[in-house]
Amino acid sequence: MAPYPYAVAGVLFVAGLYGIVSSRNYIHMAVCLTVMQSSTYVTLICVGYLNNGQPPITQGAQPGKPLVDPVVQALTLTDVVVSVVVLALVLALALQAHRRTGSVDPDRLRGMRG
Repeated sequence: MAPYPYAVAGVLFVAGLYGIVSSRNYIHMAVCLTVMQSSTYVTLICVGYLNNGQPPITQGAQPGKPLVDPVVQALTLTDVVVSVVVLALVLALALQAHRRTGSVDPDRLRGMRG
């Protein structure tokens, strides 16, 4: 398999990480975290890819052709669900911070106490 998908995953990860480090807004951080997490989808799909592989359905499958690993597909689906939950949690925290202080800038929230 070509190294291009792994390079794309690396670029997505680095772009998301740069966005998180340089952001001054919690909403922007949440979007960058989502971009960063999408690199894991690409990586998992690349790991489970087989040239000339069949879907993991054994009924009616051609004998002698390899089947794609369904565990990797299940892990990717689980990763998508986890990223949606993390995004919802981060956005809910940003909403609460905005309601209490009127800002989503992390520097302005340092003085906020429970």
